[in-house]
Amino acid sequence: MAEENNEEIVQTHEEDFSETFETETVALHPEKEFDELLRTHRSAKSGLLGGLISLEKGYSKVTFQTTNEMSIDELGLVHSGFIFASADYAAATAVNEENTVIIGSRVSFLAPAKVGDLIEFEAKAKFEDSRKREISVVGKINDIKIFDGLFHAVVLDKHIFKVKIKNVDRKY
Repeated sequence: MAEENNEEIVQTHEEDFSETFETETVALHPEKEFDELLRTHRSAKSGLLGGLISLEKGYSKVTFQTTNEMSIDELGLVHSGFIFASADYAAATAVNEENTVIIGSRVSFLAPAKVGDLIEFEAKAKFEDSRKREISVVGKINDIKIFDGLFHAVVLDKHIFKVKIKNVDRKY
């Protein structure tokens, strides 16, 4: 009996959300309009990290459409890692410097997200005159706050893979 109920839930879940990603992604991710302004994360994929919908100095807004591929159970609960990745993207774009690297964060997941939710992340960066930045990111679903984070970033002179690290061969 319990097995039959689980099969019904899975079938309902698949029917309810099977078209979400395909039908809504194009309209929700107009990041091409920011091609001239965006200096970081230029190769980011909107289906994985969200779409940039607003970009100003020290500020960005990203929308993130959750999909079936992000679900971790038969009820459509979205894995928090996908939510974090989109918030991280919002933080980096708020800094919007070419060699921005997120180096730390402190986050709270305040409510769950499910397949089919549209999450809006708003990111505000501080300390614009410094190499180190602090970025506040808030995520909401229909004006309900589900994510609150404080990210730390550093702006490097060149790509992190091209930076020489002192004492890399040092033996301890």
